[in-house]
Amino acid sequence: MSHDLHDLVGVVGFLVTITVLARACADEGLFDAWGGAVARASVGSPQRRLVLAALLATAVTVALTLDATVVLLTPVLLAAGLARRGSLLSVRLANTSSTLLPISNLTNLLVFTASGLEFVRFAWLMLPVWLVGVVAEVLVVRWWCRHDPTPAEAPPETVATPLFPAAVVLVVLLGVASGAPPWVCGLAGALLVGTYALVRRTTTWRDLLDAANLPLAVVVVVWGGLVLWVGTTSVGAWADGLVPTSTGWAAVVGLALLAMVAANVVNNLPATLLLLPAAVAVGPVAVLALLVGVNVGANLTAVGSLANVLWSRSGGREHVSWAEFHRLGILTTPVIVVLCATVLWAWTSLVG
Repeated sequence: MSHDLHDLVGVVGFLVTITVLARACADEGLFDAWGGAVARASVGSPQRRLVLAALLATAVTVALTLDATVVLLTPVLLAAGLARRGSLLSVRLANTSSTLLPISNLTNLLVFTASGLEFVRFAWLMLPVWLVGVVAEVLVVRWWCRHDPTPAEAPPETVATPLFPAAVVLVVLLGVASGAPPWVCGLAGALLVGTYALVRRTTTWRDLLDAANLPLAVVVVVWGGLVLWVGTTSVGAWADGLVPTSTGWAAVVGLALLAMVAANVVNNLPATLLLLPAAVAVGPVAVLALLVGVNVGANLTAVGSLANVLWSRSGGREHVSWAEFHRLGILTTPVIVVLCATVLWAWTSLVG
């Protein structure tokens, strides 16, 4: 248990550093520049704007974690005139598109550490799952908002992409891919861009400290530690017994659905901690099936992930109520989880 708690602290440490990095990038205008580029490239074409916004949300999630997407990109998408489409895209793609890289979600880091997979191998196995999930979410949002009126377009402002923050984000990604501890890479990036922004007076110490959200980090560690303790009791043994012990199609899909349910009962991070030991005993495919369930499945209810709560506090509920969020989640999320788990089973059966 102490080893697992150590891993959890490292994962939460990465969350703190990467959110500070993301806030410094936002204060330097990185997200505004990208949002403006989307608006300029899609003038007169609402469908193109939807697709480009989805690509932007996916890119931010992959590189700077889903929390950066829901907290910092949601207002940008709303300002770009996407209204309900932008709100739903930001939260649903934040959860689903976070499956690709080990650093895109706290659950990924826990799974990555336990799976024994290398960075590139992890991304290779999850690539088709990620692609199918992203396309499915875009189609779902497009269908759900098909009767929404086309918003009036304001002339988009041209904002140059700040090169230094963008370069640092790229270096952080390369550093993690090389095998360096994620929290070390995140800390280096946060220090570099944070200092740069402070010197240029585009941000303040208070802004960066607020972005770190240390009280939330403490809550996550305490809650995760409690779940780890529960995992050592008879409840943990019962949960272990629910995890399939093979990697056939039914087992992979069943584990993903089990993980989805668990994520929406206790949140996806504790659900990962609870189910991960049994999944590790089965093998990497089971571990990745667990990840599909806790990430993609987090779109089912508000409880599913911390990102859902952060989204609601970042303007997400300006156009989407919790009732609508849950209607869409219950109607579509289990289907997408089954679809992604099926792709995972087929792909891993093919490439080994």
